[in-house]
Amino acid sequence: MEENEDKKTILIVDDEKPIVDILVYNLEKEGYNTLEANDGITAVEIATTKNPDLILLDIMLPKMDGLTVCKKIRSSLNVPILMLTAKDEEIDKILGLELGADDYITKPFSVRELMARIKANLRKSEIKETNRVPSEDLKTKKIVVGDLELDLDKFEARVNGEVIDLTLREFEVLKFLASQAGQVITREVLLEKVWGYEYYGDIRTVDVTVRRIRGKIEKDTANPKILITKRGVGYYIRAN
Repeated sequence: MEENEDKKTILIVDDEKPIVDILVYNLEKEGYNTLEANDGITAVEIATTKNPDLILLDIMLPKMDGLTVCKKIRSSLNVPILMLTAKDEEIDKILGLELGADDYITKPFSVRELMARIKANLRKSEIKETNRVPSEDLKTKKIVVGDLELDLDKFEARVNGEVIDLTLREFEVLKFLASQAGQVITREVLLEKVWGYEYYGDIRTVDVTVRRIRGKIEKDTANPKILITKRGVGYYIRAN
């Protein structure tokens, strides 16, 4: 099928042909272009050469597992990655998020839920691209809280002046918390506001993402000074 350049392109990575066929049918019906990879090595090659707008990535793959694929792709691309996992692969969900995946959905999944996840992740990515256009005439929008500085135009985070490499999801979590510095935000609110849809997963997704952010912005993750946990409630950015 000839690709329409105005459409978003989604790379489907799965070695089960029936699942790939279902995904291709439904995604193209929704107006997306699709690319396919049936093993991990091919997935990395296609992702890095074709630069898709979003990747649906299964964990159980031949030649190279999905977690390794996620790590390799994330090292060079900031494309949204949505992991496909089996219900009993809880550890893989957590590892996937820690390696930089933006989201996950468990098999078997409903097409409606999957499309909601895809649209939400693409919306976040589109907002980033729209705001990336530089302009010397525009005042840079920033949020500064203590040692943390967020440049909303560049989608760039700095701690003590040092640029921190964040995924889009991680930046959005920090932005939401920093915009309400000192206020405790529950995990449920973060899921609703940052992930951007009625979330069907569990709140551990937030915990894993916060843990990943802390590993990047805190000198001592066991004694955080910027991103603080309010036990049993949620998280907040310390207002200095």
